[in-house]
Amino acid sequence: MNIAARDARQSMPLQKCINGEEIRNLADRELLAVILGTGTRNCGVMDLSSRLLAEMGGISGIAASGIREIAELPGMGMAKSVRIHSAIEMGRRAMACASPVCAVNTPEAVWQILIPDMIGIEKEKFMALVLNNKNRLIKKSLISLGTVSEAIVHPREVFREAIREGGSSIIIAHNHPSGVLTPSREDIRTTSRLAESGAILGIPLLDHVIVTSSSFLSMKEEGYIK
Repeated sequence: MNIAARDARQSMPLQKCINGEEIRNLADRELLAVILGTGTRNCGVMDLSSRLLAEMGGISGIAASGIREIAELPGMGMAKSVRIHSAIEMGRRAMACASPVCAVNTPEAVWQILIPDMIGIEKEKFMALVLNNKNRLIKKSLISLGTVSEAIVHPREVFREAIREGGSSIIIAHNHPSGVLTPSREDIRTTSRLAESGAILGIPLLDHVIVTSSSFLSMKEEGYIK
């Protein structure tokens, strides 16, 4: 191997990490290049990685993509696409297995609990957290997957698990795939309806948290829940 070829090989992210570089210091395209493993005859793995990131709109865009959507791009194929989505799923599972929050008493705590379930989801996902009398999480439940509406998010479905588990209160949450945190009119109506139902049942609705992959909004703090 000549000197130029050796230097090129050692500059590749995989070799850099073998030589002692911290994986957390790798750029997005370098991490992706490690997962891809190889490029094509006409496109090196680093260029292929950069092209994929640009095409899909970054890491978040890749996470939200379909396996076949990536596989159909030039230089990819099913094997590379499956490797990428497997790496993303490992990240989700690692986050989901992280130490649980001791008490769910802030919107940020809700966000930390739910971000593994919400990241990369293209549809609105509505979930409920059932809490005990010390605001500790008893159970998190998927209520619906789709557009949040009164027809789908019915009080019966939202409070069912809280009643079964003997919960003292609940927090509801859903994602906005658009990344915009502003509550819709439907969000506001649904929140009001569920707050009234919780008061009747004696299981108060503590908050409704809207989440994105990078932030959150508390409808309680915004004044929509009294």
